[in-house]
Amino acid sequence: MTGTVSHYSYAGTVSLIERHDQLLRLLRMRADWRADDLAQELGVSTRTILRDLDRLRDRGFEISAMSGPGGGVHLEPTSVLVTSQLAGEDVVALILSVAIAQSMPWMPFATGAESALSKIEASLPYERARQLQALMMRIMIGDPARGRTQREGRISPLLARLFETAFNEQRLLSFGYRDRVGNETRRVVEPHGLLVRAPMWYVIAWDTAIEQARLFRADRIRSPHVRAGTFVPRPHDLIRDIAPDARPVQAPASGRWA
Repeated sequence: MTGTVSHYSYAGTVSLIERHDQLLRLLRMRADWRADDLAQELGVSTRTILRDLDRLRDRGFEISAMSGPGGGVHLEPTSVLVTSQLAGEDVVALILSVAIAQSMPWMPFATGAESALSKIEASLPYERARQLQALMMRIMIGDPARGRTQREGRISPLLARLFETAFNEQRLLSFGYRDRVGNETRRVVEPHGLLVRAPMWYVIAWDTAIEQARLFRADRIRSPHVRAGTFVPRPHDLIRDIAPDARPVQAPASGRWA
């Protein structure tokens, strides 16, 4: 079912990223912050601060909170690793980069990129790693694009992040789309995967308006949003039928993504 658009807009997401960065800087400065004080420093409500702390914990930061004298919000310094600071779109971007490298045999960097991804995955919290494994099964490598294919515009910097959010939470994704002849429409889709046909990549989705599986070129997508409406994941046959030549991104040697 289709719901209203949530607050996953471009401006809203950017301000969220900036606030998380500011919150981390404050936590590194002191170990005795109260949630109320952090809220006052950042100009938001205490409830917002508590939600932000939960989001940072989901990203791998070890944050404890104790009430009473001597208590406060405390960031464990040893949890501040480069890998744990990677946000969703960072990991998806790395996976897509590996997929593009794997789809072009003459690229010499795929093996090194796979090794880096394996180390990142090993450092993630269990739930985050589980989500990443599920996503890896839906990022596919197809045959390279035929002929001279040129990008038609800049890919939205939020598309990878919003796709992952919608995919993991099984929520509908909406966006403006310009087809090959220039017609522009608004689409509401169930996001089921990503397809790399080097040098292009596509969102594999079920179009709710026409009730069919479709491929949407990333460079033709505009103003993506995650919606409140949810969907039930469809069988993997959907991907096989729309991209029969595609195969999943190769699992790293660690076998944790197999």
